[in-house]
Amino acid sequence: MLGLVITDHLYASFPDLPEGDLARVRAAVVSMHALAPAAERLGIDEALLLGKGEESSGGRHKHSILADCLEAVIGAVYLTAGVEGARELVLELLGSLVTEVAAEARLGDPKNRLQELAAQMTLGLPFYSVRERGPDHAKHFTAEAVIAGQHLGSGDGPSKKEAERQAAAVALGALLDRRRASVPVAPEMSDARDLNLTDGA
Repeated sequence: MLGLVITDHLYASFPDLPEGDLARVRAAVVSMHALAPAAERLGIDEALLLGKGEESSGGRHKHSILADCLEAVIGAVYLTAGVEGARELVLELLGSLVTEVAAEARLGDPKNRLQELAAQMTLGLPFYSVRERGPDHAKHFTAEAVIAGQHLGSGDGPSKKEAERQAAAVALGALLDRRRASVPVAPEMSDARDLNLTDGA
């Protein structure tokens, strides 16, 4: 039911997005990492009935458990209130996230854009140095984007993916600025061709 509602909403609301981007947005929105915070907003974490072992290991805050329970709640709403009831609940919980992720899809994923730019400038592939801290149920990640041996951007977030995405966005801006100013990032950059890449690429 969750997948049906999100797919229908995406198709109707974002007809200009390519099929591949629509699929990526859908995958991001129905993922465990997106559903778990929505479950906590509903108070599902406090309503869970857990065994002693799961309780002591932080099961009340595990994303996998929260996501599964939210899907169960959506299924229960579907059985009692029908398709429209389930649709209303899903869009209330995840509608704003769909809009946010779709907007990012239009702009292009910063990690992909950074990789393309670095390749075009013959700098090699970006490397991400990631550190994590905090308990298992509340980890925080910090990432550094490294290109040609230089740290060009940092980012942080509740997941490795989000930290790397933020670091890539910062590094992308720095690399574009240096390209416009013709400041070499590394000796081999001086041989790069002018491919007329702009901020909107």
